Amino acid sequence: MKFLLKSFSCLCAIIAIAFPVGSFETSGKSILVGDFDSGFIVVEKNVDLPFPPASLSKLMTLYMVFEALEDNKFKLEDRLLVSDYAFRSYRGGSTMYLDTTDRPTVEELIRGVVVLSGNDACVVLAEALSPTGNEKGFVQLMNEKAKELGLTNSTFKNSNGWPDPQQKMSSRDLFVLARKLISDFPEYYKYFAEKEFPFDNRAPANRFNRNPLLKKDVAGADGLKTGYTNDAGYGLVGSAIRDGSRIIFVINGLPSSNLRSEEGEAIIEWYYRQFKQVTLIAKEQEIITAPVWLGNSKEVRLGLAEDLSVLIPVANKDNLQVSAHMDNFTSAPINKGDEIGNLKVVIPDFDQTIEVPMIALEDIKTGTVIDRVQATIRSLIWKYFPEESEPAS
Repeated sequence: MKFLLKSFSCLCAIIAIAFPVGSFETSGKSILVGDFDSGFIVVEKNVDLPFPPASLSKLMTLYMVFEALEDNKFKLEDRLLVSDYAFRSYRGGSTMYLDTTDRPTVEELIRGVVVLSGNDACVVLAEALSPTGNEKGFVQLMNEKAKELGLTNSTFKNSNGWPDPQQKMSSRDLFVLARKLISDFPEYYKYFAEKEFPFDNRAPANRFNRNPLLKKDVAGADGLKTGYTNDAGYGLVGSAIRDGSRIIFVINGLPSSNLRSEEGEAIIEWYYRQFKQVTLIAKEQEIITAPVWLGNSKEVRLGLAEDLSVLIPVANKDNLQVSAHMDNFTSAPINKGDEIGNLKVVIPDFDQTIEVPMIALEDIKTGTVIDRVQATIRSLIWKYFPEESEPAS
């Protein structure tokens, strides 16, 4: 490892690793495959093209319901009113078979949305959270939340994905939303892995989750949502986790449910054959030493506050560039954990760059008068004779 120290900056080439990234061929109109932890996208096709999301848009309703639970706007055990509108609207689509005499709990409704894809369950939740008491008011909140989350190609006209020419989402937006659902509300993610929910036993044949990954017991599969309309075709937002590495993918516009099932499973198997998560640098591992101004030590050891893990191809590891950067000298005193400079990881074939702050791994106290005099002399040498100040490799 060579430390190049010139002027008031330092660059450390830690590792050089290059790889061609393969692709996954699909019969769908749009596909996005990515890593949950880093957000790296390894396959993309028409990812920013808005399309009719059908029931995939229910993920937005669920996000807002989970957020409301976190904000104590209601509790899982709270019972909600089933309005005549919730009962009569969107008939002919997926349903939880609610009627106006029911008072389902919030948790039952969540399971009704996730497992049964109930349009009526979405409306009951929407009306409970709406500032106007109706679905229209909730839809306005959905669009505001979409902007807040950075979903730039999403527009909502209802809470459940019922066909509407203005209801649109993109694969990238669904990928972002899925990541947020899992990271923001891990305590509620368990619902997406449920294979069946026999609500009140009133429709036994309708109790099974439509997610083909769960039906086929694909290893590690635990979410998220299917969608279908005539205009949209068959879609799936899927996720699985193996050995601590989670994949999220979005595929849409498939011509049949069989192809959705086949390609969904194939994406997961392909991903885990082609890529793996590796820890480049462990927590508090020394990366580089940085010069210290006016301290009782001439340098401070730098590392990371947490493990740095990245997604890399299994077959070929040749072009990953990791470098440490600082703008200038750091003056004492320095406390362990202080952020000093940053570590940059460039993955050219993913077109991705990660930057994480480096931290001091030790305390450095203010130096004595003699230390300060020596520091002044060193800085003059550094300034006027930079070549002589380079440490040997």
